[in-house]
This record gives sequence, structure tokens and C-alpha cells, in this order.
Amino acid sequence: MTCFERLRQLPLLGRLLRHRFIKFGVVGASGTLVNVAVLYLAQETLFVAIAPPSLRLNLSLAVAIFFATINNFLLNRAWTWLDRRAHVHTPILLQFGQYTIACWLGIALQFALTHAFASYLHYLLANVLAIIIASVANFVLNDHWTFGRLRLLIRRWRRQHPQHGE
Repeated sequence: MTCFERLRQLPLLGRLLRHRFIKFGVVGASGTLVNVAVLYLAQETLFVAIAPPSLRLNLSLAVAIFFATINNFLLNRAWTWLDRRAHVHTPILLQFGQYTIACWLGIALQFALTHAFASYLHYLLANVLAIIIASVANFVLNDHWTFGRLRLLIRRWRRQHPQHGE
């Protein structure tokens, strides 16, 4: 048995190394490309006449983050967690709200961890480490809350234990 196969058998780490987490990472990378492209277009064309430059940058960032978030949500819904759509009946706007909250919690976690780690590590290394941890937390939160793993587990448990009622 290879080292990778052993890691895949560990409860949490194994789950992350499986197919769904890789899809989540690919979607995140596509969101980064959308973010950078929209940021550039907004800075260089859409908001070019806005002064001061800090206001232009803030508006450009807001638009870039908005489009990247929509991109990531739709791709994750259509690809990463496609198998759950038949079992989880959350309205799309509510699900998008859950996804957005999960993303903002991930951003807050990344921010806090970067500051905490930067006391001991170079700030770039601190940020990369924080991104990795926040990405895992974001995946787990979206897997269980936004895309319904928790609801599926509760439903399965209730079917197996009908004596406990609904």
C-alpha cells in the first residue's frame, strides 16, 4: 500500500484527498482567473474615469470578487456537488447565500490565521499556510452546510432509527 493510499484511508484527510476536494480546488483556481480578469477589466476600462485611484480599486475588487463568487458557486453546484442536487432541495438563492457566508467565513479565517502565523513565519508563507487551512475549512463547511451532506446524514439516520421520530 502506497503512502497516498494510506492517507486516503484516514477519516478527514482521506475525504479531502478524494475526488470532490480536487474538483473544489479546480473550481477555486477558475475563480481566481475570473477574479483577476474582471479586476483588470474593471480597473482598465469600466472604472478608468473614477478618481481617486483607491476608490477605483475598491470598486474593481468588489466587482471582481462578486463575479468570482458567482462563478465558483455555479461551477461547484453544477460539477463538484452535482450528485447531491437530487437529494438536497434548497432553493438556489438560499444556497447561494449559504455559499457566500461560507466564503466570507473562510476569508475571515484566512485573515486571522495569516496575522497569527506572521508572528512566527514570513508573511508570504504565513498567508499560504492560512489559505490552505481556510480552503479546507471552506470545503468542509460547504460540503456539510451549503450542499447538504449534513441534511443527507440526518435523513439517513432518521430512516435507520424511526423510533426517534422526526
